[in-house]
Amino acid sequence: MAHPRTLALDVGDKRIGIAITDELGLTAQPLFTLHREGGKSGLRADLKAVSRFIRQHKVAIVIVGNPLHADGSPSPQSAKALAFAAEVRAAHPTLEHHLLDERLTTREAHALLDEAGHLARSTGHAARIERQHLIDQVAAVLILESYLSKDGPALLPDPDQI
Repeated sequence: MAHPRTLALDVGDKRIGIAITDELGLTAQPLFTLHREGGKSGLRADLKAVSRFIRQHKVAIVIVGNPLHADGSPSPQSAKALAFAAEVRAAHPTLEHHLLDERLTTREAHALLDEAGHLARSTGHAARIERQHLIDQVAAVLILESYLSKDGPALLPDPDQI
């Protein structure tokens, strides 16, 4: 069964990685990295940009990554992500909203880019900046894929292995 259009946000202090499902709601794809300005005016600008994506893509579900500590306790960044999620929820009360444990998504995103040989960490300044933008988007994709897989079909055992 297809999911409605879903937007995932990887909220950081400097950037927000954004990923979205395809039109059928089946696959996750990177959308954009939003650069944050900080302060109340920056928060308003961030919310305005996210709202624009929600409207443009007819989003029905918003997922915000919750960066918990390894032991599952809230981190300082978790409090910031929860506050941002509350602002998005207040701006779009008719949408479905979820928080998703995103422990290790940034580390996994780095590993995926390393494996793909994409913009090695040791290259120049411009490449590092581009990699940071990609990391945020890939982390958002991982958050979204995790959400999509939670309702996925149960895997049946391989008949040859029974």
